[in-house]
Amino acid sequence: MPNVAHSPLVISSRLTPSPKSASPNVQQVALGDIVFRTWYPSYYPEEIVGRDIDRLYVCQWCFKYCRELSKKVSLVTAVAKANCNSQKLCQARVEPPPGRLIYLKGDYTIYEVDGEEDQLFCQNLSLFAKLFLDNKSVFFDVASFNYYLLVLSPPDDPHAEGQSQVIGFFSKEKMSWDNNNLACILVFPPWQRKGLGKILMGLSYELSRLDDRVGGPEKPLSELGRIGYLKFWQARVAKAILEMKNKTTLSVEEIAAACWMLSEDVVSTLREMDVLGTKRKNDGSIVVSKARVREWVTSNKVDLAPPVDEDGFAEDYLVEEEV
Repeated sequence: MPNVAHSPLVISSRLTPSPKSASPNVQQVALGDIVFRTWYPSYYPEEIVGRDIDRLYVCQWCFKYCRELSKKVSLVTAVAKANCNSQKLCQARVEPPPGRLIYLKGDYTIYEVDGEEDQLFCQNLSLFAKLFLDNKSVFFDVASFNYYLLVLSPPDDPHAEGQSQVIGFFSKEKMSWDNNNLACILVFPPWQRKGLGKILMGLSYELSRLDDRVGGPEKPLSELGRIGYLKFWQARVAKAILEMKNKTTLSVEEIAAACWMLSEDVVSTLREMDVLGTKRKNDGSIVVSKARVREWVTSNKVDLAPPVDEDGFAEDYLVEEEV
């Protein structure tokens, strides 16, 4: 597989990090047999990684890591021999990802991992993610978070040996007093610009709905995070508005309830869409024009199909959430 050089940011691989960011302590990372550049420093231990290395080898299944051993040794074997307790291949290669399967749709599955039960995996995943995130990555206190892994799998056999690949994730506090439904999100660089970030965002709001709790991502958002979320929110809000066929005007509160979004996020989204009406209701509520929303969707050619299918959730997960 050829080397990949993408800008590893949360949503778009064509966006570049802030020039004020610190220089990476790892210049390139080899995830399995794919090599690509990093953008930010991570907190890998200096006694193992050093202060500045050209390339770090990371196991594509368990995210354990090592320095280069020999150019004659394959990337997967080098990682496995050094850090995965296997003579040939990482044991995680022949097992499903940690945690439990909660969603399956087409080529993609999502696993929920408890940071307390799989601390080493979540710590290594967070260290890897920090190479592509400027200011968000929890790797010591993983026990208070759940991690949701986006896994690329063969559509006919999601557990096919050696085929499943974690390509992104988001973390979520188990108990958030601010009702945050997402703390940290990343789609790995080789799989960016495929709309996969929307799946992770969509899942976070579906979890809010299942918890019967309105929420949103942890604030403040980075500039790039705001761009990505704004696109997601716009499609979500427009879909909710146009599905309310019996109403010609809607209040922000009604839209927020339909989307399981915070009112402040709905307002900022509507302002960006420029669909707020000039009139207000008697109680002072802002009024949204459905006609302007419909015109906005058409002119911007927005796909209103939901990124997450409710039917894709594992039945036992839905039953447990409803209890």
